[in-house]
Amino acid sequence: MSPRRNRQRGANPPDRAARAEHAGVGRYGLESTEEWRGEDWVVRPVGASGAAKHYRCPGCDQEIPPGVPHVVTWPQHGDVDDRRHWHKACWNARNRRSARLQRSRNAPRY
Repeated sequence: MSPRRNRQRGANPPDRAARAEHAGVGRYGLESTEEWRGEDWVVRPVGASGAAKHYRCPGCDQEIPPGVPHVVTWPQHGDVDDRRHWHKACWNARNRRSARLQRSRNAPRY
């Protein structure tokens, strides 16, 4: 004898869709909106299986290799070209970092 089923069978009951919309689940997965530099930014996590290309993180200026989970951010009212791929830790520490100054190799550090 098999156990009793307590859930209705069906692809997407109306209550489930309403809860997902309220929880911030967007068309492509879990998205959130965060404020940074006076703008609202959409933040979408990318899993290891979804990371298929090399990206450059603007927070640490290091490469994000394929297969590494990270986040994609863009201004809420921005264009597709405004998307940036960040390491999760770099995105969380974006307010604690100073502006990245580009120096030549022989420039003094003061």
